[in-house]
Amino acid sequence: MRRINSNLLLIVILLLALATACVNAATPAANIDTTSQSGNASSTQAPAVKQPQESKSVQSEADVLPDYPLTVVDDLGRKVTINKQPQRIISLAPSNTEILFALGLDDKIVGVTDYCDYPEAAKTKTRVAGYSTPDLERLVSLQPDLIVAESIQEKTVLPALEKLGMTVFVAEATTLDSILNDISLLGKITGKIGVASRLLDTMNSKINSIASKTQNLSSAQRLRVLYANWHDPIWTMGRNTYINDVINKAGGTNIYEADFENARTVSLESVITKNPQVIFVSGMGTSVDIVYKGIKDETRLYTVDALANNRVYKISNANLIERPGPRIVDGLIEVAKMIHPEIFGELK
Repeated sequence: MRRINSNLLLIVILLLALATACVNAATPAANIDTTSQSGNASSTQAPAVKQPQESKSVQSEADVLPDYPLTVVDDLGRKVTINKQPQRIISLAPSNTEILFALGLDDKIVGVTDYCDYPEAAKTKTRVAGYSTPDLERLVSLQPDLIVAESIQEKTVLPALEKLGMTVFVAEATTLDSILNDISLLGKITGKIGVASRLLDTMNSKINSIASKTQNLSSAQRLRVLYANWHDPIWTMGRNTYINDVINKAGGTNIYEADFENARTVSLESVITKNPQVIFVSGMGTSVDIVYKGIKDETRLYTVDALANNRVYKISNANLIERPGPRIVDGLIEVAKMIHPEIFGELK
């Protein structure tokens, strides 16, 4: 009987030991740190354990950082070297701010302009600049390791920032592709490659949903379009602008594409001669209503097809078309409905 009890006791001890070993084998990750954000393996308390092959595939692309330092070329053709992942970023344009937030960099943004109001969290950031007049003293005090500027600041602000030794990336949107490229580069610079990739997939999908339906339109089917962001005098855009690209992809023809580059004022006589079939307007804040009314009430334009056929439209939110950022694709969809409601449906 004692021998039987001894044997039972031995069996119980062996079962307990086996159960303990199984628990330890099932939870190796509890004692092992994952790879640090910099890419260097952290110290561990447990012996090295080979992770399952699938663990690498489930790691988010956003966690994979580029090799710093890295050098990129901005939209002015400047070579910009980023020594390490930026931790304190200042944006000097509302469009850049929208891109940075869309990349999930809220906690890295330390300064913005007075006009940065989207998303809502942008309103809580420190103001360091007006439209083109940054407060250099306040800007420097924030100790940024990356400043994202725009081309309008090339002649004045950029030299001052470079003189202070600041790292500055300059964005200049001339086409929809250039906007996408800026998002891609900023994703790479900031270590948000995966986030940028997913954002670009979404934007490309929306762009292609429009362009695929307009790319084979004949010249006669491509309506003559005038864009105006002021009415007295009329301010519009020529070629080498993303607005021109929006009009083309939406199935229209910018009436000033062949005449000039960038932005310019045009005469009423010129508009009458070119006879746009569609006019769409925008304007900062409530000025869109002023521009819209100014165009609609101009009696000298009454012979123009767009007014004669009630084809004058205003963008529901000027920022959709005036800010070359992630929301530009929503502006494109709206413009496409203005130009070709028979293809894309009526504006609501």
